[in-house]
Amino acid sequence: MSVITLLTDFGTDDEYVGLMKGVILSINPAATIVDITHQIDRQDIIQAAFSIYSGYHYFPEGTVHLIVVDPGVGTERGLLALKLENHFFVAPDNGVLSLLLNEKNVSSLNLIKNPNYFRASVSRTFHGRDIIAPVGAHITNGLEVNELGPEIDVQNIVCLESLGARCTETGELKGEVVAIDHFGNLITNIKSEQLAECLHAGSQEEIRIRIRSNVIRGLSETYASVGSNTPLALIGSRGYLEIAINGGNAAQHLNAEKGEYVRVVL
Repeated sequence: MSVITLLTDFGTDDEYVGLMKGVILSINPAATIVDITHQIDRQDIIQAAFSIYSGYHYFPEGTVHLIVVDPGVGTERGLLALKLENHFFVAPDNGVLSLLLNEKNVSSLNLIKNPNYFRASVSRTFHGRDIIAPVGAHITNGLEVNELGPEIDVQNIVCLESLGARCTETGELKGEVVAIDHFGNLITNIKSEQLAECLHAGSQEEIRIRIRSNVIRGLSETYASVGSNTPLALIGSRGYLEIAINGGNAAQHLNAEKGEYVRVVL
């Protein structure tokens, strides 16, 4: 089975997603296409980076993941083909692969240069349709990624710095909100492992999570572990700290946005 995933900031009001699927199916009619999401906030490379990093391993080996969050489309920015854990990723060289490239088991990383695997006519404003989609489809048909272009060292591509939370000299764990989901939950870049490592001296009940002027005491196990309309913090399904409201919208309730600092202290 040939599986291709799509992760974009296109939304679904326009024809962009459908056209990418049409190009894929024209090259590999047997492909199974899965929409991870098309609701990445416009041009938000960081949100896209966390989304693909958190989600790719739920798909079978051999899956080709196409990421099109590309504010630099048509410029001199490159396009990349990454192989990791027998998963393939095709994306612009703008930092969207940064978290994946921190993994130790990168098999190969290639610049996409070979026009033999592009559409005959390439728009300067829609590389998702004209380059990324056909390249992904050809990979599912057995194309070796080294046919796409030269290998490139990780040091020579765009990598976003400081994507993860950090432990400060005062002993607090400092992160930020990187996404807000459909329910208004605030998803941070604080990993569960970081909580365990940085705050090993205390218990979950002693932890204090601070966002803006709000303080949440302790970690909850579920969204319903506290009373209705009460703020809570828990480790969400992505494995990252989330701030939520039982039965409500945390973003609205706490007047919080992406980029808000979140501090965890004992």
